[in-house]
Amino acid sequence: QVQLVESGGGLVQAGGSRRLSCAATGSIFSIGAMGWHRQAPGKQREVVAVITNSGSTNYADSVKGRFTISRDYAKNTVYLQMNSLKPEDTAVYYCYANTPTYGMDYWGKGTLVTVSS
Repeated sequence: QVQLVESGGGLVQAGGSRRLSCAATGSIFSIGAMGWHRQAPGKQREVVAVITNSGSTNYADSVKGRFTISRDYAKNTVYLQMNSLKPEDTAVYYCYANTPTYGMDYWGKGTLVTVSS
């Protein structure tokens, strides 16, 4: 199994920045891609950014050019640097890890980011 713990959420003004972290423990060897999803109030969960084991990244159109996902393999941690934040970025951000070995996705409990206008 894989356990994921997010941190870094909080209140930030529009135009500001925030960095989220997600630390993975457990069966680290089994992790393939990692990434971030978010769920805004009253909306469905959506993909924000993904990073593969090889370092390839993909972003939702709504965050391209503003958010950057990165991965520290030594610390088993994935980050989401969020710049130029907008009120519509307000959401609970969830970290996830895909495990091809087990055929399962694991999720953190989420961290709330609130962007005030």
